[in-house]
Amino acid sequence: MANKNGIIGLTIVIALISVYYLSFTFVSRNIKAKSVAYATDAKGEVDLAKKQRYVDSLWREDVYLGHTLQEVTERELNLGLDLQGGMHVVMEVAPADILKGMAGGNARSVAFQNALKKAGEDKTASNSAFINRFAAAYKEAAPNSSLAALFATSSNRGKISSSSSDGDVVKMLNTEVNGSIDRAFQITQARIDKFGVTNPNIQRLPGQNRILVELPGVDNPERVRRLLSGAAKLEFSEVYLTNELAAGLDGLGKYLAKQEEIKKATGKPTTAAAATTDTTKKTDGGLAAQLAQKSADSTATDSSAIAAQSAALTNLFVPMPQGLGVFLKDTARASEILRRPEVKSLFPADLVFMWDRKGTEGVNNQLILPLYFIKKANGVAAMEGDVIVDATHDYDERGRPEVTMRMNGEGARKWRTLTARSVGRPVAIIIDNLVYTAPTVQGEIPNGNSSITGSFTVEETKDMSNVLKAGKLPAPTHIVEEAVVGSSLGAEAINDGLISSAVGLLIVLVFMVAYYSRAGWIADMALLINLFFLLGVMASLGAVLTLSGIAGIVLSIGMAVDANVLIYEGIKVELEGGKPFAQAVRDGFKHSLTAIIDSNVTTLLTGIILYTFGTGLVLGFATTLVLGLLTSLFCAIFITRLFLEQQIKRGKVFNFYSGLTKNWFKDNDFDFVSQRRRFYIISTVIMAIGIGSFIFKGFGLGIDFKGGRSYVVRFQESVDADKLRSIMDEDLGSTTEVKTFGGQDQVKITTAYLIEETSTDADQKAESKILAGVKKIPNNPAKIVSSNKVGPTMANDTLWSAVYAILLALAANFVYIFIRFKRVAFSYGAVVSLAHDVIIILAIFSLFNGWLPWSLDIDQAFIGAILTMIGYSMNDTVVIYDRIRDYLKDDKARGQSLPTVINNALNSTLSRTAVTGISVILVLIVLMIFGGAVIRGFTFCMLLGVIVGTYSSLFVAAPIVVDLLQREKRKEPALTVAETVAPVGGKKIKA
Repeated sequence: MANKNGIIGLTIVIALISVYYLSFTFVSRNIKAKSVAYATDAKGEVDLAKKQRYVDSLWREDVYLGHTLQEVTERELNLGLDLQGGMHVVMEVAPADILKGMAGGNARSVAFQNALKKAGEDKTASNSAFINRFAAAYKEAAPNSSLAALFATSSNRGKISSSSSDGDVVKMLNTEVNGSIDRAFQITQARIDKFGVTNPNIQRLPGQNRILVELPGVDNPERVRRLLSGAAKLEFSEVYLTNELAAGLDGLGKYLAKQEEIKKATGKPTTAAAATTDTTKKTDGGLAAQLAQKSADSTATDSSAIAAQSAALTNLFVPMPQGLGVFLKDTARASEILRRPEVKSLFPADLVFMWDRKGTEGVNNQLILPLYFIKKANGVAAMEGDVIVDATHDYDERGRPEVTMRMNGEGARKWRTLTARSVGRPVAIIIDNLVYTAPTVQGEIPNGNSSITGSFTVEETKDMSNVLKAGKLPAPTHIVEEAVVGSSLGAEAINDGLISSAVGLLIVLVFMVAYYSRAGWIADMALLINLFFLLGVMASLGAVLTLSGIAGIVLSIGMAVDANVLIYEGIKVELEGGKPFAQAVRDGFKHSLTAIIDSNVTTLLTGIILYTFGTGLVLGFATTLVLGLLTSLFCAIFITRLFLEQQIKRGKVFNFYSGLTKNWFKDNDFDFVSQRRRFYIISTVIMAIGIGSFIFKGFGLGIDFKGGRSYVVRFQESVDADKLRSIMDEDLGSTTEVKTFGGQDQVKITTAYLIEETSTDADQKAESKILAGVKKIPNNPAKIVSSNKVGPTMANDTLWSAVYAILLALAANFVYIFIRFKRVAFSYGAVVSLAHDVIIILAIFSLFNGWLPWSLDIDQAFIGAILTMIGYSMNDTVVIYDRIRDYLKDDKARGQSLPTVINNALNSTLSRTAVTGISVILVLIVLMIFGGAVIRGFTFCMLLGVIVGTYSSLFVAAPIVVDLLQREKRKEPALTVAETVAPVGGKKIKA
């Protein structure tokens, strides 16, 4: 084996990397288990606040190999929402709201309103085309008016003028839409910090006006909807300086010192009700002077009392330039104390405590969150962000990044007043009650044009300009897709996933040993190493493990068997040819390499397409499938080879079969080709029946493709789905579907009720309707364990992306087959067989929809299964094609008819086809039984795909090649059988 030492070295490196990254998962899980134990009382109930305090106390502390708990958590193998519960949200900014803001007073015109209405009539059209549809509709409503007449307002000065063309205006509007998404992204990032979620995921979906947010562990969906939806609240407020709050800070010090005394005396921490202190006497200087002027001894009259107050205050608060700060781990406790009435009474009535939006590094790598003392008369800020006309990133006269902003007339007047009384003082720029920055005013600003300078980076000034513009346009974000998974359902999913993984893996391992005997043990060791490497790579890349991802792992293990089978079957052929064991192993690996690479590349192409177009369940599956293919290739080609080389070195010789399987598939002589027309007829009849079902019965579309709301409702006892459906029809409308889901005590309710409503109230109303309906089932309490919502626009985009994904998969595989086999016949046969497989699967899903006890809806999961099935079918077909090519190039082909040669090739691959097919089918059956209701329809589709794909490889793809090559041969009578396929090098072998 060439480069043996290099392979061993690489294997050791991958193993060490896997151990290193997976160790973070074990450390994180251990600390979380300790936090639960710490917060669990004698009754077994967990105090969530106490648990969070435990985690916060270690968040910035070194807990493992110099890494803080925050860093450990970020490096662990994360669980998806379906495994730990939480909320998935896709939001978009409504372009109609942006146009209204850009048009100003002109938005009241009849032509504008009619154009806006017409542009919005197509609820299923993507928002990316909204501006163009509006422009066309306005031209139709006001043919003699230009778009510039609508949008050339003072707010848009410098961007367009009254003489701008419609094209320039459309370009400007599209720029504003994109800018609004950028602002919404910045705002959403800041808002997510309020949820206290570990490892939230927020990303702008590429090429779309949408933002994806995933919040693991969130248990209050209504709060999430309320905070994520709606326009941002931008404010400008004065800030109290620390020396102006001397008496209040002294009083706070006394209060905290008193708390410490009570705690020492009682052994228990004080509460808001139990803690009392004398707040009537307020002194000047003292601790406040120490914090602001760093001279506590200037007015201190009682050094021991001041020292006690100082210690109590600085144990919680940290002096900072703008006032005070709090270590991140103590912010929950500090917020609770500052909310107490007796503490608030120490400070001016118009003072509001606010946190900075981001922390700063303190000593020992501790993160400190600055605390601001904001002045708000009657709770109202001096100014709000709606007065800002524009804000841009720029550079000052010294070339330093700065932000410039321009205000309207009303804003200029208020800004002049505010800056005049704040010279030399900071003014806080606040968004959603978090201080974004607090620059110091250098002088009165009379005209509303200002610049904000400081030690900013270019990225920071760009972000700040986006935030300032957030108050300019009334462009609230709307939730167009939502999924909520309860923690109990997540725990069940973990259990289902672990069971299915363990059982599936065990079955594959046992099957390999039963079929290949001692060689099977070597394949099993390679498979286990493959699993270890796969999990390690996922952890190192920050991948998220989902329930569908577990299915992908199990399936990739099943498909990893294929590479080992190809190698072993190749070695068996070499041994049967009389070669010595060592030579047979080397040649077996050498001759099987082409088929392994070709078959896995086609599956890899499909996996990449799944990853590119998929979301949610499909994305999780694609991630593990792609990574699993790569690790399984490495383990099959190199790790298995290392084990076999070690056996050769020890002088070991063994067979690649067991006593049971010694004569299986030996000397096969099945006639596949001569019966091809019969199989063409069978397939055609099934497809015709399917197409008839498509036309007259149709499909059960999931909400991914038709839009709507779905709720998984669990009852205490079994429930009659038909009875519940009647109730829901009365409450929600006749389009409501109620299906048993994973058991007789659980149902899935799907409805279009209020789906076009974008307000958060609509979500609450729909959920209330569902709960009211299920309560009508007497003596059978129920609860919603998960929910999902997809708007019409999102559904339409998802449908078309699914269609593009399937077409792209077919095209990619067609091109790859043509490149590898140099004949259109092979590409055509492969694509026809794939189309055959897709139609038959669709036919089964249409015909049996409503008859089977699991969902047969056509949704994203189904598309993921179809694409996976395409990958598997291509894998099978390419292996067969590879053997056909070898047989056609062989000298034995001389004098034999083309059907005979191809028939022999098919028989020679039958053992590999059967072993791989049986392995994958066994794994999928395990997933069907143990994988849980969420992926049962998904797994059923893949199971059908494996069966149908194996059939089509043998009885459709290969026979089509026979027919097409015979047709080519008739056109070229001088061409011999051996010349019908060129080898990879491009040269033909002539008889």
